[in-house]
Amino acid sequence: MKRALIILLALSGTLASCYYDIEEDIYPGNGACDTNGATYSSSVLPALQSNGCLGCHSGSTPSGNISLEGYNNVRTAALNGTLYGAISFSPGYPPMPQGGNKMSACNINRIKAWIDAGAPNN
Repeated sequence: MKRALIILLALSGTLASCYYDIEEDIYPGNGACDTNGATYSSSVLPALQSNGCLGCHSGSTPSGNISLEGYNNVRTAALNGTLYGAISFSPGYPPMPQGGNKMSACNINRIKAWIDAGAPNN
C-alpha cells in the first residue's frame, strides 16, 4: 500500500510538471489586442500619454524638434513614418522612449492600424 502511494504521488508530480498555462489557450480572446476601429482619441492619444511621449515631445522646445502635442502634429509624425519607426524600434529611427522600454505590442499595433487607415482625426 505504501509503495502504491509513493508511485501515485510520483506520477501526480510528473503530470503536474507537464502542465502549461498559456493564457491565450485557457481564456481565448481575453488577452487579444483588438486593432479594429483604432482611433486617435481612444487608441493613439492614450498610448502616447501613458507612455510618457508628451513629456518630451510637447511644449515650445520639443525633443528632437518633434511635437506630439495635438492631432495635427501626431498625424504629421504618423504619415512621414517617424512615429511608427520610433515606437517600433525600426532601423534608421531613434528608438522611443530613448533609453526606455518599448511600448506594448498591442499599443504599437493599434497605432499602426490607425496609421494604415490614413491617420484620421477620430
